Amino acid sequence: MPLKVGTIEQTVFFKTTPAKVYEALLDAKKHSEFTGSPASTNDRVGVEFTAWDGYISGRNLELVKNKKIVQEWETTEWPKGYPRSRLEITLTPRNGGTELKLVQTGVPAGQVEEYTGGWHSAYWEPLTEYLKGRK
Repeated sequence: MPLKVGTIEQTVFFKTTPAKVYEALLDAKKHSEFTGSPASTNDRVGVEFTAWDGYISGRNLELVKNKKIVQEWETTEWPKGYPRSRLEITLTPRNGGTELKLVQTGVPAGQVEEYTGGWHSAYWEPLTEYLKGRK
């Protein structure tokens, strides 16, 4: 029986440069600062990473500096037998800031709603606050 999966699509705007958003997501120190939780994120393709003190794990598949992040991604709550999801983030300069588009495919269907809200509460809201002090 095929695994039931869903897709999360979000667009968020930050009042800063794509470089600052890219850095905050991939620099372990900055990522830990804005989430308030340990991370081993990095900007190297093929390298495994963790975020939220190991709750999230994955691997960088493709990185285009300040423009695009493609990763395999899962959490410790991932159902047994499901492969990692594919997370693609694109950063576009727009209206003096950055438009971030997220598309996450292959998310276990029963977790789509939880992770959709989680992106906002655990990432976009704290990142917005963090970036306010780093224009």
